Amino acid sequence: MDLDVLNMFVIAGGTLAIPILAFVASFLLWPSALIRIYYWYWRRALGMQVRYVNYDDNYQFCYSYRGRPGYRPSILMLHGFSGHKDMWLSIVKFLPKNLHLVCVDLPGHEGTTRSALDDYSIIGQAKRIHQFVECIKLNKRPFHLVGTSMGGNVAGVYAAQYPEDVCSLTLICPAGLPSLTESKFVKTLRELKESERTDRIPLIPSTPEEMADMLKLCSYVRFKVPQQILQGLVDVRIPHNDFYRKLFLEIVDEKSRHSLHENMNKIKAPTQVIWGKQDQVLDVSGADILASAIPDCHVSILENCGHSVVVERPRKTANLIMEFLAMLHSTGNSKKQA
Repeated sequence: MDLDVLNMFVIAGGTLAIPILAFVASFLLWPSALIRIYYWYWRRALGMQVRYVNYDDNYQFCYSYRGRPGYRPSILMLHGFSGHKDMWLSIVKFLPKNLHLVCVDLPGHEGTTRSALDDYSIIGQAKRIHQFVECIKLNKRPFHLVGTSMGGNVAGVYAAQYPEDVCSLTLICPAGLPSLTESKFVKTLRELKESERTDRIPLIPSTPEEMADMLKLCSYVRFKVPQQILQGLVDVRIPHNDFYRKLFLEIVDEKSRHSLHENMNKIKAPTQVIWGKQDQVLDVSGADILASAIPDCHVSILENCGHSVVVERPRKTANLIMEFLAMLHSTGNSKKQA
């Protein structure tokens, strides 16, 4: 073989080997770094840009956004307990690119300020989100608010407390409601409390095995997650677990446990409720509670779906949100013509 051709193959092989070896090394040695790179790449691919904004010079909000305000309402998305803004990327993928989307890290999460002096009750979080909305002037026009789980609790309370900001609302398996039927998660919490093992909260894993158990609890769909990825997911969370425990105790306290239930009668905006029928964290019966209290409430129950609706059924969820918004737009036009 010609020496120049041989050298070309060696160089080409070396060039390809470097990124492959880097990927393998990251996967085996630093899976948490790989997870962060994964989110960074996905944000770029979907056109989401990360920004920071300060409130009163001492409080920082981190958020991602795509698009600009237009004739259609902007959409603000609130993630669940121990999540972050990037959890919405699976749904963002299926939303029109000309929509103005904003995904914010809730208080104490990811890039948003974490302070021991902050009020992490649901009411306190709703107040913080209102500060964020005012900082970026999102409420120049009423916007559509989306929240899931704990974020759904915050979103519902926000819509009740600041009705002039919200033109419509989507609640996905929201917390903050009394349980007519005891879910597997609630039953586990009760048993842990009775045995005084309150340090073991199923939603705060500290080992790959506990992470796998949490994924099974939250999802009806069984995802096959490699051990190294489970380790990476745990590594990312462990530095924040003390905060998550404090936050969890705050939101299950008497002050916050039923915040959505206590405020749902004040919600005037047209509301969409999406719930996984096989939710083991928050029982699907909560959908009926909301439907009976909110005048203009539209309920969608997803078969073969658990609590992690955003991850399990992203395309369906995105389609339901767009259908809901289209229906409201059509109804609004009909009223104007009448």
